[in-house]
Amino acid sequence: MDILLIGGGLAGLAAALDLAARGHRVAVVERKHYPFHKVCGEYVSNEVLPYLRRLGADPAALAPAAIGRFELSSPGGRTLTAPLDLGGFGVSRYRLDDFLYQTAQARGVEFYLKSTVTDVAYEAATDQHRVALADGRQLTARVVLGTYGKRANLDRQLQRGFFAQRSPYLGVKYHLRLPGFARDVIALHNFADGYAGISAIEEDKLCFCYLTTRENLRRHGTIPAMEAAVLARNPRLREILDTAEVLYPQPEVINEISFAPKQPVEQHILMVGDAAGLITPLCGNGMAMALHGAALAAAAAHGFLAHTTTRPAMEAAYARAWQAQFGARLRVGRAVQRLFGGPVLSELVVGGLRHWPGAVQALMRRTHGQEF
Repeated sequence: MDILLIGGGLAGLAAALDLAARGHRVAVVERKHYPFHKVCGEYVSNEVLPYLRRLGADPAALAPAAIGRFELSSPGGRTLTAPLDLGGFGVSRYRLDDFLYQTAQARGVEFYLKSTVTDVAYEAATDQHRVALADGRQLTARVVLGTYGKRANLDRQLQRGFFAQRSPYLGVKYHLRLPGFARDVIALHNFADGYAGISAIEEDKLCFCYLTTRENLRRHGTIPAMEAAVLARNPRLREILDTAEVLYPQPEVINEISFAPKQPVEQHILMVGDAAGLITPLCGNGMAMALHGAALAAAAAHGFLAHTTTRPAMEAAYARAWQAQFGARLRVGRAVQRLFGGPVLSELVVGGLRHWPGAVQALMRRTHGQEF
C-alpha cells in the first residue's frame, strides 16, 4: 500500500480521506470498532470547516451545536465571559469519528479494525516500512503516519522521551443532560488541581470533561467521592454535579496524559494530532489541531508518494510546517496551564482577566488558528 495510518481518530480519518482523494492507496489500523467514545472535550473551532468541506465531510450533517461564547470560572465561582472570534461547534467523538469512518470506507480506504500495531521498522534498502500487528500479520507501506493519540505502547518501542516520564494527570468524561444550560457557550470551571469543561453536543446532550491529578483520585478513593470533595467546591460545578442527568453509567477515563514536548517525526514516521503534541484542554483546541495536522501531513506525504520530493525533504518539510503552525500554540498552552489549578492563583488570574477582556481575546487567538 502507499500509506498506512496507525490510529483511526480524527487525525487518522481526516488524513485518510485527504490522501485517498489524492489517488493513493490508504489503510488505517484501529484497535477498536466504530463507533466508540473517547475522553475529549468535543468542542471544535470553526477553523476546520473549510477543510472538512473540501474532504466531503461537512459536519453539518450531524446537527452539531453552534458555540460562540466562552465562560471561565475560578474555584470560588467567580466568572468571566468572552465571545469566541471564529466560534466553533460541539459534536461527540462517538458520532463524528463514525461519520468520518463511514465516509472513508465508502471512498475505498481499507481498515484493520480491532487490531494493534506492535512494531514499525523502516527498511532503508526498500525505502518502506514494515508494520507488525499483534495477530501476526505483516503490512508494508511507503509512508506511515502515527495518528494513535496521546500515548500508546508504540511510543515505548520508538523510545520516545516523554513516555519514560510519569504524568500526574488523568482525564474523565461524561455525557449529560442539563435543562437550561445555554447551548451556545463552552464553559471552563476551575477546581483544586484541575479544571472541567462543559459544552453542548448534538441532540440535547452536553459533554462534561475534566482534567485532574492521580493524587486527587488517590486521596479520595473513587471518582464520585473526588467529585463531591474537590470539584463541588466550585459552586458552578456543584450545580452541574447535583442536577445533571448522566447518560452512561461509568465515565470514560484516561491516565498518563502528558503535555511534555514531542517530536513530529520519529524514525521516519510522521506523527499527527496528539501523537505529535498535546495542547492543554484549558485551551480547548485539540480537535482542530488534529485535523489541521492531518492536512499538513497529507500534503507532505503526497509530495513524496507522487515522486516530487525525497523522504528527507518530506520529513523536514512536515516538521517545519508542524512547528510553524503549532509550536507557539503548545508553548502558550503550557504557560496558561501553570496559571490555573492552584486555588489562590486561579482566583487572582480570573479576577484580573475580568477587567482585561483584551487579554482574554489575545490568549484565545494565540491558542487557535485561522481557517484552512
